[in-house]
Amino acid sequence: MNIITRRGALALGSSALLLPSAVRAQSWPSGPVTFVVGYAAGGGADINARELAHIVSPMIGQQIVVDNKGGAAGSIGLRAVASAKPDGQTLFYAVGTNVIINPWVQKGMIDTIAALAPICQTTAYQYVLAVNPKVAANTAAELVALAKKEPDKLTYSSSGVGGNNHLAGALFADAAGIKITHVPYKGTGPALADVISGIITMNFSSLPPAVGQVKAGNLKALAVTGEKRIKSLPDVPTLKEQGIDVVVNGWHGLFAPAKTPDAILDKIYKDTTQAMKDPKWEQALSKDGLELPPDRTRAQFAKFVADEHAFWGKKLKELKVEME
Repeated sequence: MNIITRRGALALGSSALLLPSAVRAQSWPSGPVTFVVGYAAGGGADINARELAHIVSPMIGQQIVVDNKGGAAGSIGLRAVASAKPDGQTLFYAVGTNVIINPWVQKGMIDTIAALAPICQTTAYQYVLAVNPKVAANTAAELVALAKKEPDKLTYSSSGVGGNNHLAGALFADAAGIKITHVPYKGTGPALADVISGIITMNFSSLPPAVGQVKAGNLKALAVTGEKRIKSLPDVPTLKEQGIDVVVNGWHGLFAPAKTPDAILDKIYKDTTQAMKDPKWEQALSKDGLELPPDRTRAQFAKFVADEHAFWGKKLKELKVEME
């Protein structure tokens, strides 16, 4: 006959209390996983989310479905994930601005830091300062000189208030001590098209739509906005190389609803980052003009998001970016 002592019973009880959490972590995912994207199908974030889903699915043994919930600069998709069940089955494939900029430029926006749990960064990228070929400047420094010679005459387009290409233009003007007029559009396509046509002077464009136009001679690239030059435009210097102290980087990342158990978040982080070591992931990023993200733990990524959120909240007030 087995005799269970009081100490043994307490030990069994402790194990029983720990078991459900362990089971939850081991059972993730319990079915198909959804990546919510806050933009329409066919855009950069959507394409990248599908590429990530393709390499992560075999790792977790479940299908990953991409659900496009476009509108409000990504905030409709963000809200959908924030209100989803915190079980790791519904995740937000975010553009960085969705989480760190939208709360500051959209009225009635939820607190993204409190509503979402950061998991991992999936990409890193930067922007290119592109002008109409007829603009009488071949460097960013020459563009600054032109703006000082003809104040308030130069214009720059963006895909909307609060987007990184808008903020890059605002930071550029502030750092260079010039005045350029911001003209917001409803998307990158029309914003860039009017630079090509000559209606607008410049655009701080994301790489995929701009690189081909630069190589075709329809746009002239004066600078890139990161810390280093990019492979697709190796002859184009950074703004910092040209004496303009501005760095603007973009990124994508994976987020879960707040209150998702740490055990599940850790499992998603482990499986996703392991899948991202597949050479196919770097190949997909390179094709889209993107780069591998910094190697951060889940805690380090959460700190990065919080720090970026705080920095831009202060900076947007300094730049007097209008609220929507």
